[in-house]
Amino acid sequence: HVQLVESGGGSVQAGGSLRLSCEVRRAAYNRYNEYCMGWFRQAPGKEREGVAFIEGNGKIKYAGSVEGRFTISEINAKEFLYLQMSSLKGDDTAMYYCVAARTTWCTTRPADYTYWGQGTQVTVSS
Repeated sequence: HVQLVESGGGSVQAGGSLRLSCEVRRAAYNRYNEYCMGWFRQAPGKEREGVAFIEGNGKIKYAGSVEGRFTISEINAKEFLYLQMSSLKGDDTAMYYCVAARTTWCTTRPADYTYWGQGTQVTVSS
């Protein structure tokens, strides 16, 4: 069993910054730290979109729409996963979800991710 708990969302002005956190609660004997983890987001009326991921080998992938503005990181074998978001704009407004897969590599398909957090809302206003 893996439980993902997000925090850090809120309302910010365009151009501002937020840092999202994901606490990964899992048994010490499982190996989810070796598998893909990351962040999806979903805006109202739109499909879920992969945002940023860390593969089992540590390789990082970003969506083109956020590269250069967002940074994903983790500490303590993915006990905590973070998404630092800078230069925020209106298109970043969405519910953000921390996710974990069963594979070492990462995909952009929501169905490939077994575990999802409850989501944390990010709203960017002008």
